[in-house]
Amino acid sequence: MLNLGVHHSRITELFPAPTSRADWERYVLPESAIAEFERQGFIQGVRLLSDAQVDALNGELRELMSPGCSGAEHFYEYHANESEDPDAVLFHALGAWRVRPGFHDLLWCPAFLMAAYQLLGAPVRLFHDQLFAKPPHHGGVVAWHQDYSYWTWTQPIAHLTAWIALDDVDESNGCLHYVPCSHRWGLLEKTGLTGDMDSVRSALDADQVRAFDQRVPVVMKRGHASFHHPLTMHGSYGNRSDRPRRATVINVLADGVLSSASETSFPGTTRYPKVPSGQPMGGEGYPLLLDPGASFAGWLDSIPRATR
Repeated sequence: MLNLGVHHSRITELFPAPTSRADWERYVLPESAIAEFERQGFIQGVRLLSDAQVDALNGELRELMSPGCSGAEHFYEYHANESEDPDAVLFHALGAWRVRPGFHDLLWCPAFLMAAYQLLGAPVRLFHDQLFAKPPHHGGVVAWHQDYSYWTWTQPIAHLTAWIALDDVDESNGCLHYVPCSHRWGLLEKTGLTGDMDSVRSALDADQVRAFDQRVPVVMKRGHASFHHPLTMHGSYGNRSDRPRRATVINVLADGVLSSASETSFPGTTRYPKVPSGQPMGGEGYPLLLDPGASFAGWLDSIPRATR
């Protein structure tokens, strides 16, 4: 199967491209959402996908969760169970946009692109995507972490994560949780992505522990998304419900972010496309998804956006 990552534009009609200013304006976030993001470090409940689009992505995800699925060689990482505990299963894969057309074209979903531009305040470039799935009854955790702790080989911090629910999510099936305002804490010690949910406490001071205890669940319908800052503390508990909990994640960065990769700072896989240290992120693995100067020419200044 061919690597779909060579295509830096839509290859299907699953997410139709806007053809007018009015088409784009349907997706503009209000100024109140931008202010909440800057204050809290996240927003939630942004509708990105129709039911039909969710169904299409879930169909692809079912294929991709089967061991030996076609195209698996194009994933950056693939874990049938990253926790390695059969009683706490966490399917986790990176690079689905290179493997299936729906996940490829999701990167050009206009509702996602508009929100990403507004919250980044800059042209939007792909970093990488992710798939997560927790089966009913024995789905595992994603331990508390800050995304940027895995991305320190890129500078400056000008990143954004969209977490997109492919099932209705609540506390019973392992929804995401955030610690409000934790994006102001700076970069903390990394304590691991699976296993002990409380291990992060060892990296927190007394004030941060008090804030951590005020964490909030992100309850959403499928097709809706939350967006968070790269330093926002977040995690998700196990799935003990009768329902699956599936999600896809798109991580983006502002155009112009530089690689600072070295042999010791680069991610733990050789599959990521390497960009020489000091060079802007780009090339086949990191396509520019939205150039606002081209897409919003003539009305760019009327779109509310975050300050960097």
